Amino acid sequence: MSPVIGVFALQGNVREHVAMLTQAGAEARPVRRPSELAQVDAMVLPGGESTTMEKLARAFELFEPLQKRIADGMPVFGTCAGMILLANEITGGIAGQETLGGLDVTVRRNAFGRQVDSFEADLEFAAFEAPYHAVFIRAPWVERVGPQVEVLSTVSSGPATGRIVAVRHDRLLATSFHPELTGDARLHGYFAELVREL
Repeated sequence: MSPVIGVFALQGNVREHVAMLTQAGAEARPVRRPSELAQVDAMVLPGGESTTMEKLARAFELFEPLQKRIADGMPVFGTCAGMILLANEITGGIAGQETLGGLDVTVRRNAFGRQVDSFEADLEFAAFEAPYHAVFIRAPWVERVGPQVEVLSTVSSGPATGRIVAVRHDRLLATSFHPELTGDARLHGYFAELVREL
């Protein structure tokens, strides 16, 4: 049976994530309310603006239900701002900024610079044979990983060489970049498989 994967739909590239999840063989649904969250097996937190996403989640009464589902073991895939929302700790954040938590990492917000510093790179992934072409837009990076966190990919060239840009912590998956903008559904497929294994 196809897993039902929700996409946080209050901000970010919602349609693109829904399309990639569908391509990967999952059933994907936009989630804006707690009643919709209750109907999904897993969630994708897309890119966007992490502080705005936090405020919108609170306004739509989604923040605490999401936090509880994550604490109870729901699989979540966070991309760019979604990675920040999952992190237990942020550096370079706004005063008082809160996260959903669950991912035992420290993430630096806007680590790669501003919009003008956006870039693309081919990344080696332990799970894939061929490199993955990644799109970075005002992206964070991971500065610290906890003992249970698996590093899936790092930047292999340029001034950010060695920076961690993809991690997995049990049922939580996070990338600094935007996999929904590549046309390559392998990461969405990897996440759908993680959900199916439950």
